[in-house]
Amino acid sequence: MDCILRNASVYRPGGFEQLDLLIRGGVIERMAAGIPAEEGLADLDMKGRVIVPGLVDVHVHFREPGFLQKENIATGSAAAAHGGYTTVCTMPNLNPTPDTLEHLEVQLKAVRETAKIRVVPYGTITMKEQGVTLSDMEDMAPFVAGFTDDGRGVQHDDMMRAGMSEAKRLGKIVAAHCEINDLLKGGYIHDGEYARAHGHRGICSESEWGQIARDVELARETGAKYHVCHISTKESVDIIRRAKAEGVDITCETGPHYLVYCDADLQEHGRWKMNPPLRAAEDRAALIEGILDGTVDMIATDHAPHEADTKERGLEKSAMGVVGLETAFAVMYTHFVKTGRMSLEDLVVLMSERPRARFGLGTPLEEGQPADLAVFDLSREWTVDPSKFLSQGKYTPFDGDRLFAQCLLTLCGGNIAWQEQ
Repeated sequence: MDCILRNASVYRPGGFEQLDLLIRGGVIERMAAGIPAEEGLADLDMKGRVIVPGLVDVHVHFREPGFLQKENIATGSAAAAHGGYTTVCTMPNLNPTPDTLEHLEVQLKAVRETAKIRVVPYGTITMKEQGVTLSDMEDMAPFVAGFTDDGRGVQHDDMMRAGMSEAKRLGKIVAAHCEINDLLKGGYIHDGEYARAHGHRGICSESEWGQIARDVELARETGAKYHVCHISTKESVDIIRRAKAEGVDITCETGPHYLVYCDADLQEHGRWKMNPPLRAAEDRAALIEGILDGTVDMIATDHAPHEADTKERGLEKSAMGVVGLETAFAVMYTHFVKTGRMSLEDLVVLMSERPRARFGLGTPLEEGQPADLAVFDLSREWTVDPSKFLSQGKYTPFDGDRLFAQCLLTLCGGNIAWQEQ
C-alpha cells in the first residue's frame, strides 16, 4: 500500500516522535514531520495513534502441517496480524515433524502460499522430537529461526550437548522447552495450593528449573546461543540471572498470562490450562521483577490453539495450551504501561526490538526498511471476546477481560495484513 501515515506518535529508539511516514513500494521511504501530500498516495490521518515496529513473537503454534482442525498458517498468521505482529516463529511439534529439509518444506510451502505475515519455522533438535538422534540440522539451518524440541524437554545430557554443539557450528539458536519427565508424575497444573485444595495432580517447579540449570552448564561448555522458552518459576529467573552475569549466551521469554495470573486465579475450565502451568504468586512476582530488571528478555505468547472438544473437559482432561496473539500487546499495555510499571518504549523493546535482535528476524522502523509496522489506538477500551478472534483457537484466560490498546492497522512489507474496517 503506497500511502502517507500522518500525524502519528512514532516509535524511535528511546522514545516517540510526532512524524509522518511515507511508504512506497513496500518500503518506508521517508519519516519526517509535514511530508507533502502526493497525487496517487493514500493519505491517512493517524492523529492520536501510535506506530510501532511490527511485533515479533518467537514462540507460536500454527499446527500446519498435521493438525488443521486446530489452526493453520492462514488463520494463525491472520490472528498475528490482528494483534500487531509482522514476524512469528512456529514451533515444530507437527506432522510431519520438521526434522529433515524434506519435512520442513511441507510447512515452508504452506507459508509461501498462505501466510499473511512473515512466518519463520523452527527445526527440531532431534528426529521426531524423540530425543534419540539429531535431526538434519545442517540442511535445515538456512531456513529456520533455530532448533527446538518444543513440547518436550531433551532428556539426555549427551543429546542436548550434541544439539548445542551442532547449533553452535551452524550459528543458530537452541530454544529449549525445559521439562524433566521423571518429575512430572502425571501432573497437569502447578503443584501448589489450588491443586491441593481441589484434588488435582501438580507439576513441581523443579521439572522446569532443574533442566534449565543443566542446560546452562551445557551452554557454558559448548558456547551455544541458548534461549529458554516460556519460563514460569522464580528459580528459573534466578538461574538465568546468574548465568547472564557469568557470561553465558542465554536469553529467555515468558508469556503475558504468567505475568498477570497465578494459580490462585485458576478455574475449573480448560482455558486456564497450559504448559508450563500458572505458578504461585511468588513466581509471578519474580517473573515481573525479571521483566523489569532485564533478566527476562522478551514476551512470547506460546499461542497454542485447540478445538473445542479438547478444551471443554475441565482442568484435568483438557489439552494444554491457550491462544494469545490477539491479546498480548493489549494485556501488557493495560497491566504494565497504563499502570506505570513500565514505559511504552520498554514494551516495544520486549515485544519487538529484543526478539528481532536476538533471532535476527523482522525489521526496524527506519527509512529504507520494509514497512513492517502496527498502528495502535492506546485509548480504546475493549472486551476480550474470543468469538471475534481470527484464530481458530478460542481459549484464553483473558476471556471477558477489559483491556486498553487496540490494533487498527498492520502492514507487513508495506502490504495490509490487518486493517480495522
